[in-house]
Amino acid sequence: MIRRPLVVFAICWVLGSSAAAGLDGRGVVLAGGALAAALMALLLHRRASWLLAAACLAAFGGAAGERMWVDAHNATAVPALFAAAGAAVPGTSAETLEAEVTGTIISAVEIDGDRVQFRVSAESVRVSSEKAPQELGERLLVQVRLAEQPELAIAAQWQRGDRVRLAGEFAQPAEATNFGGFDYRRYLKSQRIHWLFKASGAASVHISAGQRFSMASLLSRIDAMRAALGSRMDALYPGEQSGYMKGLVLGISEDLDPERFRQFSQLGLTHILAISGLHVAVFLYVLGGLLRLLRMTRERMLLLMIAAVPFYVLLAGGSPSVVRAGIMAMLGLAAARMHKLKDGLHLLAAAALLMLAWDPYMLSDVGFQLSFLVTAGLILGVPPVRVWLPSGTRTKAWFDLIAVTVVAQAISFPLTVYYFNQFHLLSLMANLVLVPFISFIVMPLGGASLILDAFWHPAGKLLALAAGISNTVTFGFVLKLSRLHSFRMIWATPPIQWVICMYAAMALSLSMLKRARARREGVSESGASPLGEQPECLPSDLEFHAQHAKPARPRLPVLTDEDAVTQPLDTYWNQPLHPAYTAGAASRWAALFLRAGQFLSILALLLPLIWAYYPDWDDRDAYVSFIDVGQGDSILVRTSGGKHILIDGGGMVMFRKPGDEWRERRDPFEIGKKVVVPLLQQRGVHAIDLLVLSHLDSDHIKGLKAVMEQIPVKRILWNGTFKPSEDAISVLQAGIAQDIPLYAAAAGLNWKMDAHTSIELIGSAPGSSSANAAIPTVKEQNGQSVALLIHLYERSFLLTGDADEVEEQALLAQYRSHHPSAPAEQSIDVLKVSHHGSKTSSSAEWLSYWHPNVAVISVGRNNLYGHPNRNVLQRFEEIGAWVKRTDLNGEVQFRITGKNQLKIRQKLPN
Repeated sequence: MIRRPLVVFAICWVLGSSAAAGLDGRGVVLAGGALAAALMALLLHRRASWLLAAACLAAFGGAAGERMWVDAHNATAVPALFAAAGAAVPGTSAETLEAEVTGTIISAVEIDGDRVQFRVSAESVRVSSEKAPQELGERLLVQVRLAEQPELAIAAQWQRGDRVRLAGEFAQPAEATNFGGFDYRRYLKSQRIHWLFKASGAASVHISAGQRFSMASLLSRIDAMRAALGSRMDALYPGEQSGYMKGLVLGISEDLDPERFRQFSQLGLTHILAISGLHVAVFLYVLGGLLRLLRMTRERMLLLMIAAVPFYVLLAGGSPSVVRAGIMAMLGLAAARMHKLKDGLHLLAAAALLMLAWDPYMLSDVGFQLSFLVTAGLILGVPPVRVWLPSGTRTKAWFDLIAVTVVAQAISFPLTVYYFNQFHLLSLMANLVLVPFISFIVMPLGGASLILDAFWHPAGKLLALAAGISNTVTFGFVLKLSRLHSFRMIWATPPIQWVICMYAAMALSLSMLKRARARREGVSESGASPLGEQPECLPSDLEFHAQHAKPARPRLPVLTDEDAVTQPLDTYWNQPLHPAYTAGAASRWAALFLRAGQFLSILALLLPLIWAYYPDWDDRDAYVSFIDVGQGDSILVRTSGGKHILIDGGGMVMFRKPGDEWRERRDPFEIGKKVVVPLLQQRGVHAIDLLVLSHLDSDHIKGLKAVMEQIPVKRILWNGTFKPSEDAISVLQAGIAQDIPLYAAAAGLNWKMDAHTSIELIGSAPGSSSANAAIPTVKEQNGQSVALLIHLYERSFLLTGDADEVEEQALLAQYRSHHPSAPAEQSIDVLKVSHHGSKTSSSAEWLSYWHPNVAVISVGRNNLYGHPNRNVLQRFEEIGAWVKRTDLNGEVQFRITGKNQLKIRQKLPN
């Protein structure tokens, strides 16, 4: 602690900010008391000074106080708007709050299809029901939906720093409606934004010139410079390579192909696309080389380089990773200028303190966490790992790269699992190959082509051609590895305690590596020989042998007759052993403890890994989750034996008119990719044992294409029909391409998933195909739905897709014919209401036969169809069924215990 006081101070600051973010006031006090007790123990063992202990406590209290103060003041300036929106449907605003806002644009203007988005520092607001404007003084996220294609040119002229007057309506950001889902409201709150302001058409936005000298206007010039450089990249590189090179060299990620980014993400290569320390180092290296050509003195060079770093940070987008690298570079250059350059950990700690003091919410940013942890891991972990690798002159660079890559992968692994729920076993190899290739070949070629293009376009184009060939090789390599799905592992989201445990285990492993190396070299970490005290000076040719020689057994003294008379023989045996004996015994005990420590460090790494990959290995409860996918269906069943059944995957139906292609976004929202797949991965679904396509309408199956691309599927059950639509064709073709067995639903078909789970098809859809018959084409699919009766322990769930009243009658007739001894009426536990509560389903006869205790309606908020129908809700009320709705309750989850207890929880309150 005494050797690195700033590092310890920064750690205590992080602990204080974390405690205030995750605990209440009492918890913060208890955490502070625990820290005080730990510091007191270090003081008693003389491992810390009183001054440092007091500074650490002050850091903890200061950080906690700052975070609590920021949280208390992070609230909307217009409570009345909150009160009005609180009565609205969760995640939306049922009552529109039309208003007029005046302020300044404080972010770059993003145009994506027909949507324009930017942030505004609002100064005043006038709600339509009021005459006088009110002072606002807070940030808003503005979303403008363009009405016509010519408005794209108008929106392209809007820029940061402009004064703006907007006419539109307030809306609260959507909150998470599924367990573990992305909470957009919480994310924007960390950006100090509490409201969305939605405007329609460019006519609702009135722009005027802003202040000429302001931070926003300065950043606007930086935006213009980035845009100009991006345009040069567009001229140099074709197609998607332009977006890739803009992200690689300039940090402009908006034009990066989403599918390409997903491939990089699967292999753990996204850090290549994020501007970070490597990019700053290359920038400073090139700048330093240019300044040397000008024969500038060292002191002036360092000053100019310090001044140039903030410009590059702003030009690269100002992400947490590049801000961290920029601050560390400035501090390092300043220390070198004063001839007081310290170690990297001090620079890293100083950068963390400056960033968190400026904005404590950065602590929750994934980029911030990965950037600092990986950098600290490289500083601490590479030396002890590198000394175990060969150090030959020709191979030194390769083994240096291996050490850096292995340590970086290990340090980032816990956070990768925690946030992204996947890890590719080929990630290490991909990083070993691509990081040096891109860092030392592609990125310099890209930067050089951009610079040369400003002076002579043909030269820039020639370098761009070479970079383009390199990019083609990179894309092919990444594509090949990303398609090896058998090497991709899915991890359930572990608790934060697991992350802490993993980093503690890594610290223990590094400590064991250092101790083992020290013992192997014959000296302890303190520099003393394990053989005991040695002479201060040894002949150089005998030094190695003196350190490593085994202790010689001491010879017994030769007794003479005179000695025997004057001194008893026992005297010699009662004397202390020779120091060599004592040192040898201590050495053996030290070796034993070292091996025990190594064994414990291996266990400390392996046991948490195994537990995290199989977190529910001893969970014998069954779960049925009705996932909120808007206007659609998606139901996940986890059996008591750990198998998974997915019924439908949701999907948004798009209505596009001819000529509206300009409205398409670069990465349009897709339910399967954005909602269903992340939720399945968070819950540790390594494979889907049975995928059920209730019918082939897009709102039930469109999201399944993404599911089949990301998660292995063992078998598919579908209604046995064909629908000539793009979504139906793509999903069925994906199943055939992956050689997944397809089973057509047929009356009486049963599935025994495990000892306590069975599935029964209560009937065949009227138009479905029978065995050995041609697959019929059916355009109207609602009445062709697969109807499943799932038994989990002794609880029953009836799932019927979008079955209409005609199919309900047919299913009842078939079920009664197959079960002649069944009672005239049954009572099931849970019924998935057909067709989102449409008036064409859930007939009185159907409900009176099954008589469900709980009814679940999967329906979208403010949908255009009027679902659920009021008469349907009344029929459920008449039979006494408890109705749950995904539009009001979010995800509805049922848990069936081994004692046959049925427990219900919902994401949102009624």
